[in-house]
Amino acid sequence: MAKENGKMIAKNPTAYFNYTIEDNLEAGIVLFGTEIKSIRMGKVNMKDTYAYIKKGEVFISGMHISPYEHGNIYNKDPLRDRKLLLTRKEINKLIGLVKQKGYSLIPIAMYFKGNYVKIKLGIGKGKKLYDKRQELAKKDSERQIQANLKQQY
Repeated sequence: MAKENGKMIAKNPTAYFNYTIEDNLEAGIVLFGTEIKSIRMGKVNMKDTYAYIKKGEVFISGMHISPYEHGNIYNKDPLRDRKLLLTRKEINKLIGLVKQKGYSLIPIAMYFKGNYVKIKLGIGKGKKLYDKRQELAKKDSERQIQANLKQQY
């Protein structure tokens, strides 16, 4: 997974809750120098991020990278769309999957791999409300079982 590859920077907390992830993909991201400095300081929020395909290229939108404090005129818009770096074969595969009913591109995590920043993209379907309720009920029952086991021992 992402932690094995390098240092974790940020995760999308709602990715696995709102979507059923069927496949993962690693992508590079186009960034400027001040954005990299902010990322190294950990000032990234991936809560409402999503990826989309436009004219044969993949972009990530909604990711907030705080402006670098010492960047003055070189700072970019914190919420700008950023291009993801994928091979043509991977992009064609994504185009085919996204055209199917209900599939979406979801950024799951951001991490360092060597000196490069990588994005873990998930291909998944959105969950219905009843799926989310079932998942919450399952987690709650597991939590209660663990608490009961602790009390017994």
